[in-house]
Amino acid sequence: MTNDLGAIARDRGIRQFLIAYVDLFGTPRAKLVPAAAINQMVRDGAGFAGFSTWLDMTPADPDMLVMPDPDSLMQLPWKPEVGWLAGDPWMGGKPVAQAPRVVLQRCMEAAAAQGYTMQTGVECEFFLITPEGNAIADTADRQQKPCYDQSALMRRYDIIAEISDAMQTLGWGPYQSDHEDGNGQFEMNWHYAPALVTADRHVFFKFMVRSIAEKHGLRATFMPKPFLELTGSGCHAHVSLWQGERNVFADSTDELGVSPLCKQFFAGVMAHTTALCAVMNPTVNSYKRINAPVTTSGATWAPNTVTYGGNNRTHMIRIPDGGRFELRLADGAVNPYLLQAGLLVAGLDGMAKKRDPGKRLDINMYTQGHTVQGVQRLPLNLLDALREFERSEVLRAGLGEACFNAFLKLKLQDWNSYMRHLTQWERDTTLDT
Repeated sequence: MTNDLGAIARDRGIRQFLIAYVDLFGTPRAKLVPAAAINQMVRDGAGFAGFSTWLDMTPADPDMLVMPDPDSLMQLPWKPEVGWLAGDPWMGGKPVAQAPRVVLQRCMEAAAAQGYTMQTGVECEFFLITPEGNAIADTADRQQKPCYDQSALMRRYDIIAEISDAMQTLGWGPYQSDHEDGNGQFEMNWHYAPALVTADRHVFFKFMVRSIAEKHGLRATFMPKPFLELTGSGCHAHVSLWQGERNVFADSTDELGVSPLCKQFFAGVMAHTTALCAVMNPTVNSYKRINAPVTTSGATWAPNTVTYGGNNRTHMIRIPDGGRFELRLADGAVNPYLLQAGLLVAGLDGMAKKRDPGKRLDINMYTQGHTVQGVQRLPLNLLDALREFERSEVLRAGLGEACFNAFLKLKLQDWNSYMRHLTQWERDTTLDT
């Protein structure tokens, strides 16, 4: 795409641009820039006080300049006078090493040096809830097995169809939308793409879903477990690796249709899963999802184990068909850029070390998981995950010292903030001890 965004603005009727970056907690930060000034922003960057967001900085640090990526431009379908641009933070004449989008690009460069491009798709689950956030918005959505509920889906047709049409306008290739496993929960799918494109779209998708829900008087949440009695919201990732036009994960001679490289790659993900949990499941609430009881519908993934199978939804890694695998670990709170970066780092390590994932398990982990011996268990809470993360030299090297240390520091602060919170459960169970 041309760097002359001013000319693009005139051609498309864009009056304002959002220049956005994502901090370490996955929160999008943006400035609104008039079209008349956009070319200056492309040249010089938009100024931000980085310490004011979830980056490990102080007020003594200079301004952070966010350089917009013209190739990331998305014109808001619900407000076409606004264009959205993903940006890369710079400081002192170089990219900010802890910035998640910068980290992902560095990981992609490491893969490219070996001749590889990772392509991914994500399945983002979300709930449509009341504006106050205390209940699902559709009081008639009460089925015990609500997955694919046609009536509940159509009661939210105006919102879901508008989001789907928006993705079509943006050229993402949406191909299906459904009511998910929880009452009030939905999922929308679009075509896979190179990792950076998918991450940018992932960031924009969450912004778009929230914005269109608000337009219709509702609220959308990607919180991992907003309601204890309902299925949590995951963010399943489908992963393939390419050399030019060839998918090196595909192997028609294999029973599951995946190559030895694919198995080495996801074996690397499995080897580093407990550390990756800090990235894939980055909130206190996340562990109420991955350690939850199995739901009545059972279409989600709940067991607290690191296993893989064929086309079997009860395992952390599923191989639905040839040439790719699905990682079912991450949740709705995951940072879109760190999701992709973590996958690449762990997977490339698996390939470098020719890791073996072992024999696949063709069992129902919901009912037989307790019989499996010698498999890794996932952390029970965020602190356990952060301790595993802290011990991972592979993630430290792959994500880079700056990102690794900043993420660990801020997430430990997050945990400590949680521990200073007194719950009603504690009062109810310990006041009289």
